[in-house]
Amino acid sequence: MVFKWIHIVSIFNLVEVLKIANRVDELPINDNIKIPELMVIGPNGEKMGLKKLADALMIANYAGLDLVLMSGNSTPAVAKIMDYNKYRYEKQKKLKETQKKQRESNKELKEYRLSVTIDIGDFETRKRNAQSYLEKGHKIKAFIRFKGRQMARPEQGKEVLLKFADALSDCSVIETEPKLDGRQMAMILAPKK
Repeated sequence: MVFKWIHIVSIFNLVEVLKIANRVDELPINDNIKIPELMVIGPNGEKMGLKKLADALMIANYAGLDLVLMSGNSTPAVAKIMDYNKYRYEKQKKLKETQKKQRESNKELKEYRLSVTIDIGDFETRKRNAQSYLEKGHKIKAFIRFKGRQMARPEQGKEVLLKFADALSDCSVIETEPKLDGRQMAMILAPKK
């Protein structure tokens, strides 16, 4: 019986914690504000002075708007009269816009591995895949990893990479020329603007 009560209490506490976790980014509004005296800012940004909580709530209610606690840590605490749903909507819209811009700037770099002895069919398949990826606006990295005696003739690898770049020249430009780095030669292609 004691175990049941402990279990129920722990579930109740978990639900309360989840409710609080979901409200972390939300500001206290109207009746959730517990500070007795506030510096009130009007809906148009004008300072209305130091007001008691009840007076500020009455002014906000009379205007048909919400009283939102903007800064509870400052002295005196600052509250603003505004349409809170509109404020939240605008905030979410700005967040989505910044995330979209961040995704645009962090375009992926797709890697295509070629070889000195690549067959025509494999070459054409990689070319088609790279072309579709470049058309989406992403960059690609084409590279060749030399094995054994292939290291004695790196110019063959460079020929293959330049042939790959030439095959994609209608939709891409060479951003980084092919260069040898250890046992690997790589080049980067960017989409044409």
